Amino acid sequence: MEKATLPGRYANIIIDISHEKVDKTFQYKIPEAMKGFLEPGMCVQVPFGTGNHMRKGYVIETTDIAEFPPEKMKEIATIVKDGVSVEADAIKLAAWMRETYGSTMIAALKTVLPVKQTVKLKEKKKIVCIATKEELTSAYGESLRKHQHAKVRILAELLKEPVLPYELVTGKLHVAAATVRSLESQGIIKVEAENYYRNPVQMEAAWETKKELSHEQQAVRDSILSDYEKGIRKTYLIHGITGSGKTEVYLALIEAVIKQGKQAIVLIPEIALTYQTLLRFYKRFGDRVSVMNSTLSAGEKYDQCIRAQKGEIDVIIGPRSALFVPFANLGLIVMDEEHEGSYKSELTPRYHARETAEYLAKIKGASLILGSATPSLEAYNRAQKGEYGLFKLTKRLTGGNLARTHIVDLRQELREGNRSIFSKKLQELIEDRLNKKEQIILFLNRRGYAGFISCRSCGYVMKCPHCDVSLSQHMGGKLVCHYCGYERASVTKCPSCTSPYILGFKAGTQQIEEQIHMRFPTARVLRMDGDTTKKKNSYEEILSAFAEEKADILVGTQMIVKGHDFPKVTLVGILAADLSLNDSDYRCGERTFQLLTQAAGRAGRGEREGDAVIQTYRPDHYSVIRAAQQDYEAFYEEEILYRELAGYPPAEHMLSIMITAKNEEAGSVFANEIAAYVKGLQEASEVCDKVKMIGPAKARIGKINDIYRFVIYLKHKDDTNLQNIRGEIEVFLDKKECRNEGVQFDLDPIDSF
Repeated sequence: MEKATLPGRYANIIIDISHEKVDKTFQYKIPEAMKGFLEPGMCVQVPFGTGNHMRKGYVIETTDIAEFPPEKMKEIATIVKDGVSVEADAIKLAAWMRETYGSTMIAALKTVLPVKQTVKLKEKKKIVCIATKEELTSAYGESLRKHQHAKVRILAELLKEPVLPYELVTGKLHVAAATVRSLESQGIIKVEAENYYRNPVQMEAAWETKKELSHEQQAVRDSILSDYEKGIRKTYLIHGITGSGKTEVYLALIEAVIKQGKQAIVLIPEIALTYQTLLRFYKRFGDRVSVMNSTLSAGEKYDQCIRAQKGEIDVIIGPRSALFVPFANLGLIVMDEEHEGSYKSELTPRYHARETAEYLAKIKGASLILGSATPSLEAYNRAQKGEYGLFKLTKRLTGGNLARTHIVDLRQELREGNRSIFSKKLQELIEDRLNKKEQIILFLNRRGYAGFISCRSCGYVMKCPHCDVSLSQHMGGKLVCHYCGYERASVTKCPSCTSPYILGFKAGTQQIEEQIHMRFPTARVLRMDGDTTKKKNSYEEILSAFAEEKADILVGTQMIVKGHDFPKVTLVGILAADLSLNDSDYRCGERTFQLLTQAAGRAGRGEREGDAVIQTYRPDHYSVIRAAQQDYEAFYEEEILYRELAGYPPAEHMLSIMITAKNEEAGSVFANEIAAYVKGLQEASEVCDKVKMIGPAKARIGKINDIYRFVIYLKHKDDTNLQNIRGEIEVFLDKKECRNEGVQFDLDPIDSF
């Protein structure tokens, strides 16, 4: 065994591996022979308790810091051979997350381990006849004579069928539990119960035969499986235009690895996508498929983990948390719509599902498939460098073309007197589709609309002169840059054209629905947003209703344009397309391109051609132009150049440090102390000297729930250097013993603070 370079004379070990117990670890001495070999996740035997009974435990971390006198500390007995298990892999993954993203080991463990809920096991009861035919007939006759009607009903059924479901007896036969107990005491029946695991998938769908793959799809499948059969495990990016059939490729690959006795995880970005995705997988794999998402009860979640561990399911589908379902024989991870921001955790540890899936695949010996019509710059950049295998799907399965795209300049609409939410072009096409009995999706791009100020006459946006991001309007009308802290007073006239029409954007899906009813009174409208999807299963109900053509127009925010396939939709209207360009975030161009491309891709997916109308105040912006052309490569070339010039990911890595405090002045002082400490590290080390620091400055939202927030950004091409600095800051914070201030780290943040 090659000796590890891990430090440590002591090991913190968890004895009971359940999530509920992870707050309690026990420290043991590491024997001389094990020093340098022991690492997180290893299974060991240790003496435990007053009787020193040998118990199995898992190494959480090694350390040189003794938590109590070493002379009183017990010693690890042995490393368990072949002790690699689902739990060991989970601990190894948690240790990696802790090192990569920064958090306590406890927080990382609670992320990856399923909670062992003390929920009552579900059980199925059945009533079994244990009497002979003669005894049963005799009891039936006696009950008739005594007019014991309930007993007559149950005995009559038992004469036909010797085993009855308990629910049938107490429900349809209206037999009380006391009557059942009476027959049990007579020795005529017995009640048997068996525990079963909750299955959240309740579907009735006919099995679907495999679709014949296109030449492009077959080539992708064959190439990946060829590597798989040769023992090559790597990450692949499938860049396929909307409607090119990426899901069918996933199904074919999963089917192949299942035949080899392996299991698969399918990650999807939003709960809203679960129903349609699950239906397709259920039609192929039946009840060997399950789901994991936030709508499940605690008991349902835990039961899916147990079913996965026992090998009762082959495929689990869900958002990023599904990555931690404890499969023993994981062979494939699929990450659909890999560009989505929801793959980044907002809670500590702030892990990204893409990198975490990559590490999990490595320790499990699995392959990772990333798929998107609009890949993240990070994934495409790595594919361009040869770190990922890259495949392209360039043809729609229906054989149709991508939607015809029309860019409408809203400044011109205003000049021509149209102050409606809908441009003239969009109104004409809506009327046309309603007459043809075809369906329409109207998408409101709301991201970034909160607080930015723009001119309705010329499209000018109030921006920071130092950072090239939009200024956000704060209480009192003050305009603030959330990157450098630049401030200025609000304006009443546009600095560019002097128009008085410079103000924030005020529109929502409800107002759009009202406008549709006024302009198109016969149209049947469904709305899908945060208000209409609060109830369990509301996503499925709305999507199913639209799929069954119970509505002509579906209005909604981002959740309606991601991954859904409605063949009758031939028109997509994108309202306020450029709102996300005004978000104070370096990723705003990428997000806008992705949203517009995905939205336009919902039109014309059936046999009929489709149209997409992009309404914008920025018709000349490269994100809008490239999205209308559906030209990802051209967009990538422009956007990556901007990232390289500005030193943003993926050109360089970025570590954000969020400082929180109850007192504004104390928070500011503390943020400056951390910045001064980093400057000291920069002066003391050549490597640290090359790390660029921005801030400290007030966070984008400077106060939440009376907690003040400040942020520092560090940038460097090598993320290891940023992780090392984070480690030094953590040591600095431990010495400070902060009580009223908090610090959070985020490597390559998806959203600016």
